[in-house]
Amino acid sequence: MGKRVVFTGGSGAAGRWVVQELLRYGHEVINLDITPLDNPAVHTVKCDITDSGQVYSALYTPFRFSEPLDKAQTPDAVIHFAGYARPLMAPDNEIFKSNVNAFHNVVEAACKMGVKKIILASSVTVYGVTYAEGHRNFTSFPIDETVDCNPTDPYALSKLVGETVARSYASRFGIDIYCLRIGAVIEPDQYEQKFTRYNETPEAWAVHGWSYTDARDLGQMCHLGLEKDGLGWQVFNATNDQMTSLEPTTDFLQRVSPDTPFTREMEIHEAPMSNRKIRGVLGFKEEHPWTKHFDPSGIERQ
Repeated sequence: MGKRVVFTGGSGAAGRWVVQELLRYGHEVINLDITPLDNPAVHTVKCDITDSGQVYSALYTPFRFSEPLDKAQTPDAVIHFAGYARPLMAPDNEIFKSNVNAFHNVVEAACKMGVKKIILASSVTVYGVTYAEGHRNFTSFPIDETVDCNPTDPYALSKLVGETVARSYASRFGIDIYCLRIGAVIEPDQYEQKFTRYNETPEAWAVHGWSYTDARDLGQMCHLGLEKDGLGWQVFNATNDQMTSLEPTTDFLQRVSPDTPFTREMEIHEAPMSNRKIRGVLGFKEEHPWTKHFDPSGIERQ
């Protein structure tokens, strides 16, 4: 049975695809954003999520615009994607302040209104290599949820603080809050451009851990999170199955990062940002491997 879901940031690059997938799975969605979503099936409420009062009020908005209006109800779930999506979109202090404030406002309001399921957009940047100043190595391969997080930029730090906020409220209110550590998001029309670059110069993409997240598969992950109850606070790498180039994963990583240890044997083309946990716990089954949307046969490595 579909859930009534309040989604923040549904007008964004990733959010609009996730919302579309949630509708496909039968959920009812209302979008909180500062710009409308071009989808007639979804009502957008203009909301500044850094304003706690606006968040409280918006979470109690009727899901559809009808006459007479439906009686407002506590939503079944809240999915929070809104906020700055990367560094350099604003001064560092503004990115950190805004993102952390948004995390807290959304989680606090949802918990105090009795919402039992929250899904938050975190990021693989918490592992400390993406957006680092200068070159940094990963501590081990595969990069999974047990790896120590050591972000060095304000954006990644804001995501890790958001996870801590989530853990605190999940413990306090006894609810489920799942944090998705999302990789480099690929929209359907970006495969040609992105994967040409990934395969021409595969060594250059340590910044995303040679891993990616299809925007539609991210929608499936959110749907599975809505369906799976009783896990409390959790973090999941929300990435696709396969590394972003065709060389066997272990051979490639030993060549580009020879001093980084392995903690287990890896599957032949497994993404270094391992999604083994989300596959095993939530049941994620990839629908959009990059090789389905891009043919690398004509690529010449540079």
